[in-house]
Amino acid sequence: MKIARSAGAVVTSLGLVVGLSGFAGATAGTIGYTGPSSNNQISSYLNNNANLNNNNNLNANNLNNQNAHSGFANVSGNTFGGTAQTGPASNFNSSNVSANVSNAGAGYGGWFAGAAAANSVANINTTGPYSNNQVQFSTNNNLNVNNNNNFNITNTNNQNAQSGSASVDCNTTGGSAITGAATNTNTQTVNLSVNN
Repeated sequence: MKIARSAGAVVTSLGLVVGLSGFAGATAGTIGYTGPSSNNQISSYLNNNANLNNNNNLNANNLNNQNAHSGFANVSGNTFGGTAQTGPASNFNSSNVSANVSNAGAGYGGWFAGAAAANSVANINTTGPYSNNQVQFSTNNNLNVNNNNNFNITNTNNQNAQSGSASVDCNTTGGSAITGAATNTNTQTVNLSVNN
């Protein structure tokens, strides 16, 4: 009587799924030349377990306080009044936030495909009469994926622009009074991307 058996081992993997298809190894078993009324069994049990938890917290906060005042210009008390002109007052703010999170979601399908592609082979031959010959292959694939994505974007922009006061008074001949420009500018671009 000659018996040769080879059974696969139980594989358990926790963490990222990419590349787990390599654990779906082949199982081979051979039984031959057994006596009469023999009980011949080849059994293989393969368990693939993967638990993947992704917690992605993306926060973008932008606080911008701007205050622009054009100065005060005054021409007064002169026989000939000149020109009173205040200068420009400007504020500029630019914010660019970019975030990209990838949790290798494309690997899930490949994991199942690889886990189900185990090449199992069993051979039972030349057994005696009244023999009980049994072959059993069992594969269990369990994939648990939990994605928790939180986005928080806060943009606060406080701007105050005032053109100054220009005055020409109490002059025999009054000149020109021109106030300058007061400008506030705020630009914000936020790009948030999550791929599970």
